[in-house]
Formats: sequence, C-alpha cells, structure tokens
Amino acid sequence: MPESHAAFYFDLASPLAYLAAERILHTMPIACEWQPVLARELPGAESFEAFRCRRDEDIFRTELERRVGELGLQELRWPHPFPFDSALAMRTATYAKSIGRVVAFAQAAFRQAFAGGHSLEDTDHVLIAAAACEMHPSAVLKGAALRSVGEQLLAGTAAAAALGVSDVPAVRVGTRVFHGERSLEQAAVHALDSTPTATTPGLAR
Repeated sequence: MPESHAAFYFDLASPLAYLAAERILHTMPIACEWQPVLARELPGAESFEAFRCRRDEDIFRTELERRVGELGLQELRWPHPFPFDSALAMRTATYAKSIGRVVAFAQAAFRQAFAGGHSLEDTDHVLIAAAACEMHPSAVLKGAALRSVGEQLLAGTAAAAALGVSDVPAVRVGTRVFHGERSLEQAAVHALDSTPTATTPGLAR
C-alpha cells in the first residue's frame, strides 16, 4: 500500500468524528478517502452508552463542548436521543460514497446531528442532510435500502479493522493509523514525511 494513500474513517453517530470531519480538509496536506464504518463493529470503539454514571457523561459532554469552543466551531447542540442509531445514516453515507458525494453528505449529516441537535435516527434529518448536497430523497431511500450498499458498509468496516482501525475517528496514512481528532496534526506530519511532494488538500471519493 503506497505511503501517500490516506483514508479518514468515521461513523456519523460519533461527536469526536464530527470534530475531525470539520478539521481534516484543512489539516491534511494530501487528499483523504472518506470511508464510512460502523463503529460498533470495531474492536476498540468507545460506547457512548457505557458511562459509569451521569457525572461521567456530564464530564464528557463538558470537555467536548470546550473543545468545540477551542476550535471555533458552531456551538455544539446534543441530539436527542444521544447516542443514536446511525444505521440508516451510515448506509446513506455508503450510498453517497458510491456516487461521489460522501464528503458533502457526511459534513451535512454531522452538522445536522451536532450543530443542529437532530438525531440521525430520524429519516427526515438524514434526508435533509442529503438534500443539502443535491441527493434526491427517493434515490437516497432506494439506495440506502440496497443489499449491496449494506454489504459495502460491512465490508468497509471489516477492512478498516483488518488495517488496524479500532475506533473512530481515525486517519490512515499508508500503513500507519492515527486515532482521535487530536492526532490529525501527527497524521499530517507523517503524510508530509511520506510524500515527496505534498498535494493540495481536496475531496476524495
């Protein structure tokens, strides 16, 4: 696998992946393939349902809200419920990848969830995100329901795990995997060191 190849792994249910998605296009010096994966199927994925107590959950939310402020992003609004089931949204992201619109859809969907406070369990909110990148509702529903799309999502998740991705967000540059939003700078440095001439950041299918 060439060291210059990079991929960004995300699940739309993860607020940590949302932060990475907001930063990656202007942080990475090379284009990254955006790969939807089901975080719950990864070996080390954080479960947002597994807080020991309400205090731990409050601490997590406060720290994430503080990080959003540090990054200068729009105020974080928590969807209800949180965590939510991202199955439909992730199948839609996989369909969007097949037609070359995964970056636009993922960004719109993340913002629906964590800037707008809308759960992506709700079909309407998924369709609103899709409409923002000119994906027709009927085509989205039909595409997301395809057996082949579900199989692609599972295959993409399994392939990510096999390559060392244990949680989202993650960025892989060549054979190295960097986990967490705060590791983007490390991934960027590694990409520069691994690429003779870094290319301009851009959108990749």
